[in-house]
Amino acid sequence: MSTASLPVCRAAELAHDAPSERWLVESLWAERAVGILGGEPKCGKSLLALDIALAVASGTACLRRFAVPRPGPVLLYAAEDALPIVRERLDGIATAAGVELASVDLFVITAPSLRLDTEGDRQRLEHTVQSLRPRLLVLDPFVRLHRIDENAAAEVAPLLGYLRRLERTYECAVLLVHHVRKGSAHLRAGQALRGSSELHAWGDSNLYLRRQRDRLHLSIEHRASASGEDLSLAFPTAGRPLALEIVDTEHQLTDLSATASVATPAKRVYETIAAAAEPLALSELRQSCRIRTQTLCAILTALCADGAIRKSARGYSAAR
Repeated sequence: MSTASLPVCRAAELAHDAPSERWLVESLWAERAVGILGGEPKCGKSLLALDIALAVASGTACLRRFAVPRPGPVLLYAAEDALPIVRERLDGIATAAGVELASVDLFVITAPSLRLDTEGDRQRLEHTVQSLRPRLLVLDPFVRLHRIDENAAAEVAPLLGYLRRLERTYECAVLLVHHVRKGSAHLRAGQALRGSSELHAWGDSNLYLRRQRDRLHLSIEHRASASGEDLSLAFPTAGRPLALEIVDTEHQLTDLSATASVATPAKRVYETIAAAAEPLALSELRQSCRIRTQTLCAILTALCADGAIRKSARGYSAAR
C-alpha cells in the first residue's frame, strides 16, 4: 500500500489576506481565530462573549465600537446560565446595539450538557457546526465542557486539537470562555489562566477581563497582529440596557475635542460633524472623512452612545 504525499505549494503562491479579511471583529478577534476569553468570576466574561456573538451574527459593532466586516451565523453553548437568563442578556445587548434579536442568525445549543471529552458529544457538535456553518462558535465556560485534568497537557491538548480541527475544517472561529487561577492578580493575563499552559499557547486571539475597583480592565492579545490598547469597561448604570459599556477616556467627548498631532478616525468624524452648520448624512460623512462605511457606522454608533452626537431624520449633528 503506497503512502500519499502531503499537499504543498511554493511560498510565493500562498494567498494574501486583504486587511478586511483579517478580522472577525476588528481589533478584538481575528478571522477564523481560536482563542480564550479569560477572567475572574463575576467580571463580565459571559456578557462580553454574548456581545461578540450578537455583533458577529448581526453585523453591528461589538461594544458599539468594533466593526464586524463580514457577519454570519453564530453558534453558542452557555453551560452555566439558564436559557431565560441567556435570553434576557441577549435582549439587553440587542437593545443597546439597536438590533431586533429575531432578525439575526444566533443559534443557542439547548442540550443540558456537552462533554467534549466524549466521542459522542464531539460528533454531535461537529454535525451541528457542519449543518449551520457558523462564522463563530462560542463555548462558555471550558470547565463545564469536560471532566479531564486541566493541568495535564496530555489531556488538554487533544480537546483543544479537536476545536482547532473544527476551525480548519469548517472555517469557523472558536471562542472559549475560561477562568483564571485564584490569587493570580499579579500574573500576566495569559499566565493567569487556570490549567495547562496549552490553553494560552493555543489561542490566536485572546481576551482577558480583570476587575479594578468599579471598572473592568480588558486586555487584547493576538498571535499574528499587533495587540490593541487595553480598554476600561463597566456594567451598565440603572435604566440602561444590560450590556457592557466602554468607559475609557480616549473615546470620550473631552478627548475627541482635544488637540492632537494625529487625529483618530473618531476624532475626525466628530470634528466634521461639529463644524457643520446642518446635520450631515452618512454619505456626506463618508466622503468628507474618507472612512469606509463599516468603520464609519461603528464610530457613529459609539459617538451616539457617548452622547457626543445625535441622529435625526436629516442626519448627524453634534450634541450641544
